[in-house]
Amino acid sequence: MDELLLPFQFAFMNKAFVIMAMLSIPTSLLSCYLVLKGWSLMGDAISHAVLPGIVLAYVFSIPLLIGAFVAGMFCAVATGFLSDNSRVKQDTVMGIVFSGMFGFGIVLYTKISTNLHLDHILFGNILGVGEQDLWTAGLISLGVAGIVIAKRRDLMLHAFDPVQAQAVGLRVGLLHYGLLALISLTIVATLSAVGIILAIGLLIAPGAIAYLLSNRLSIMLPTAVFITLASSVVGIYASFFIDSAPAPTIILVLTICFIAAFVRARFKLRAA
Repeated sequence: MDELLLPFQFAFMNKAFVIMAMLSIPTSLLSCYLVLKGWSLMGDAISHAVLPGIVLAYVFSIPLLIGAFVAGMFCAVATGFLSDNSRVKQDTVMGIVFSGMFGFGIVLYTKISTNLHLDHILFGNILGVGEQDLWTAGLISLGVAGIVIAKRRDLMLHAFDPVQAQAVGLRVGLLHYGLLALISLTIVATLSAVGIILAIGLLIAPGAIAYLLSNRLSIMLPTAVFITLASSVVGIYASFFIDSAPAPTIILVLTICFIAAFVRARFKLRAA
C-alpha cells in the first residue's frame, strides 16, 4: 500500500495533480463546442501560433502569457479574415497560418540568444510547475469555465446554427471572437503543464469521446470533464511508475479512452 501511495508523498507530483484538475474543466468544456462546431483544427492552429508571441514577449521583457495570448488571437483573426476574403476554405487557411506562425516562432527562437527552454514550451513541464503557474491556471480556468457555463445555450445555438442564432438576436460576432479568445486563454493556461503541442489533445479528445458516448450537450459537458480529470489522474500516476513524461501519458490515456468509446459506439450501432 505504501508503494501505491508513493506518488502522493512528493510535492511536485501533488502540484501536477492539482494543475491538471484545474485545467481539466475549461479544456473539456471548450472541447465539446469545438467538436460540435468543427473547429478542432482551430484549436490546433492557435496552440502552434503562440510560439512567436512567447519568444517576442521574452525579447521585450513582457509576460510570456501576454505574448502567447496576443499571438493566438492574431492567428484566429487572421484566419477569419483570410477565409472570408478568399476562395480558399477555412481549414486550408488555418493550416497555412498556423504552420507559418509556428515556423516563424522557430526561426525567432534559433536566431535569438535566450535562456528559454524550447522543450518546456513545446511539451510542457508539469512536474516543474510553481505557485505562479498554479495561480495563473486556476484563475484562467475559473474565468473560462464560468463564461462557458453561463453562455452554454448561446454557444450551443451558435455551434449548430449561426444563422438562427443571429435571427433570434444573439450577437454572433461577439460569440465567435469570444470563443476564440477563450480558446487562446485556455491554451495559455496549459502551456506550463502540457506545452504547445500537447495542448491540442486536451482541446479535442474529451469532446470527441463525450460525443461518441452521447449526442446531448447537457450530458457531453460533464462527461468530458470527468473523462479528462480521470485520464489526467491515471496518466500522471502511471507516468511515475513507468518513468515516462506525464503530459504525453495523459494524452495517451485519452487516446485509449477514445478508442474504447469508438468501439462501444460501433457495437451499439450494430446491436441496433
